[in-house]
Amino acid sequence: MDGLPPPDVLVRYGGNLPRYTSYPTAAQFDATVGAAEADAWLRAVPAGTPVSLYLHVPFCDVLCLFCGCNTSVVRDAGLRAGYAELLIDELQRVAARLGPGRPVRHIQWGGGTPTTLPPESMCAVMETIRRLFAVEADAEIAIELDPRFLPADYPPLLGALGFNRASLGVQDLDPAVQAASGRIQSLEQTEDCVRRMRAAGIGSINVDLIYGLPYQTVEGAGDTALTVADMLRPDRLAVFGYAHVPWKQKRQALLPEGALPPPAERLAQRARIDAALRSAGYRAIGLDHYALPGDALCHAAETGTLRRNFQGYTVDPAPVLVGIGASAISSFPQGMTQNVPAQAFYARAMEASPDSLPAVRGVCRSDDDRLRGAVIERLMCDLRVDPVAMGLSHGAPASWYDSARPALRQAEADGLVVLDGSLIRVTEEGRPFLRNIAAMFDGHHAPAGVRRHAGAL
Repeated sequence: MDGLPPPDVLVRYGGNLPRYTSYPTAAQFDATVGAAEADAWLRAVPAGTPVSLYLHVPFCDVLCLFCGCNTSVVRDAGLRAGYAELLIDELQRVAARLGPGRPVRHIQWGGGTPTTLPPESMCAVMETIRRLFAVEADAEIAIELDPRFLPADYPPLLGALGFNRASLGVQDLDPAVQAASGRIQSLEQTEDCVRRMRAAGIGSINVDLIYGLPYQTVEGAGDTALTVADMLRPDRLAVFGYAHVPWKQKRQALLPEGALPPPAERLAQRARIDAALRSAGYRAIGLDHYALPGDALCHAAETGTLRRNFQGYTVDPAPVLVGIGASAISSFPQGMTQNVPAQAFYARAMEASPDSLPAVRGVCRSDDDRLRGAVIERLMCDLRVDPVAMGLSHGAPASWYDSARPALRQAEADGLVVLDGSLIRVTEEGRPFLRNIAAMFDGHHAPAGVRRHAGAL
């Protein structure tokens, strides 16, 4: 994106929008879907169909003020070990419903900070997964790390357990931004983390950057991106716009709200980061990811096999993602379920019903949801889609998206998309507005004035 859009475009595409890591989004989850549906959907997965696993660890050593995740600071090693035992218990319940030897292609550990689990607990959970499931030889096994709190014995342990990808947050290197955001992390700490993970045989490193933080500047955001690209040379980067939702995540109210950059400044920061990473040899992937040529994410983007789920962009083709742990979300063709969100309540739910699943909310997908979700995913991944052809493959007439056509024509007039017959192609100028374009196909989108999500830009 070479220049910033005019003010009227910023106004037109403002507001609050989902990140579209699923469809329907989590805003549509409610208590009418829960453990019974999770049970039925797990049992209905056809024999031999691969699944993916996501394990959520809701513990951190320090809470970052900008974070919107379900996390808390827990010092008690016994409580952390006890949580790992609950993960093992839930894995056993899930495996009993899927059947023995279910193939697993991807295992993702997220949080929070998974390395807050005692090493012996991490070993026990991974051993349980390999005992209950058939982990494929080339499976991606990934983990999120905090470079400030990485125990000395963890990198070699992760290598021995078969982990092959690690993701670590940098966010911004400016000391003023770090201080305001509650995350003090030196470049040296991050370099040491990357070095130790590489030495342990972790072949793929992802780094997270954030724009839109308090006191962040265009120049500072660009400098951070260049420094990370040149000195750390990660295989992938995820560049997120800070999601300010203090009505949902109370810790964000501690940020100096007056120091948050406005939408035009956020877009300028994003553009500077984009230019820096492209100049360093990275390719833009979807809305907010970057990868080196030859990386599997680039290959998936080039071949149209890129996917998007709750962890962001992925090469994982599995039709079922099973979430394990407090607040973890599972995705099935029939719908989605979410576990009890808070760790203490998750533990109580597991203990109160030894034979059931801890899912307490979710949503069923209708045929219309599946069609709209497919169109939104291809837009978010490929920056192009043919909604008429997609509709035909789902048994819908060409008129199924008539309500979106006026907004699409306006987006074309604004230079965000090119309409070629029924084909929609998002321009490079339109890439930062992908969520806005996806929202044109969202049948559940909240009316103006309803705060469910972070700002769109």
